[in-house]
Amino acid sequence: MCYLLRLPQLFCTCVAFSLVVDMGILRGAVGNWSMFIWCFCFATTLIISIVELCKFQSRFPFFWYNIPVIYACYAALLCLLAFIIYATTHVRFLPYGPYRDRAITATAFSCIASVFYAMEVACLWQYYELKEIPCYVHTMPGLLKVLETFVACLIFSFLSHTSLYLHQPALEWCVAVYSICFIPAALAILWNLAGWEYRLPVSFLIFQFLLTLLSVLLYVSALVFWPLYQFNEKFGGHPQRSDYMDCIDGLTYYICTWDEELAVAVLTALNLLIYVADLVYWARQFSVGTPGTPDPL
Repeated sequence: MCYLLRLPQLFCTCVAFSLVVDMGILRGAVGNWSMFIWCFCFATTLIISIVELCKFQSRFPFFWYNIPVIYACYAALLCLLAFIIYATTHVRFLPYGPYRDRAITATAFSCIASVFYAMEVACLWQYYELKEIPCYVHTMPGLLKVLETFVACLIFSFLSHTSLYLHQPALEWCVAVYSICFIPAALAILWNLAGWEYRLPVSFLIFQFLLTLLSVLLYVSALVFWPLYQFNEKFGGHPQRSDYMDCIDGLTYYICTWDEELAVAVLTALNLLIYVADLVYWARQFSVGTPGTPDPL
């Protein structure tokens, strides 16, 4: 069943980027970013399918059974995100005609691809549970780590223009916070994939608790500084969307500056909530004195 889902995933992502690849200037920055997501998902799904068909799993240093389900989680979120952003910030501004129809079709296939990836996640979870195979993403901290790194990647995508933060040291600190918190979360996923979590010089439970506590404190500072220096006039911010010339026009093949600032603020708050949930989980594990092995969902 799980293998059969790869064919519609490949078909949907291939159709999505094929429809917009030759739109030229009408594709815009948002279109380029969405096309990258569809190309990435298509290529990665194809590689995973080839590895499994050719029985090359044993040649990888990590436990292979964790890789497809973690990738499927990210792919489902990415395709859903491309569907939402491409539809709301790009398609609705295109003039009526064949290009608009193709863009709408591409967003539809992106949404369908997201559904198929989500079905693969559910299918793999059920299979691993029946076979009693440990799966990192099938645990609360594993799922939270996926969400933390995914939201961080979204924040980085909105920070592609350095003009958003280079003019204020406090905003540069916020960007440093996003990077500092992203790297340990990504490493935690890799450690669990490779089964190295018990090779640390300290207890993995204590390590995760302290690391998550630090991330929460750092994100609290970012949640204070980013809106303060972006939207408060006393600190050089711009509270009104109309303060930016690139936000006045209704036309957009990009996301305007004020919208990018707002998106980063919202995503910062969202990731802080995820880190708080992660901290509560590890604090509960630490208080009851359980070992570092995560409980399944």
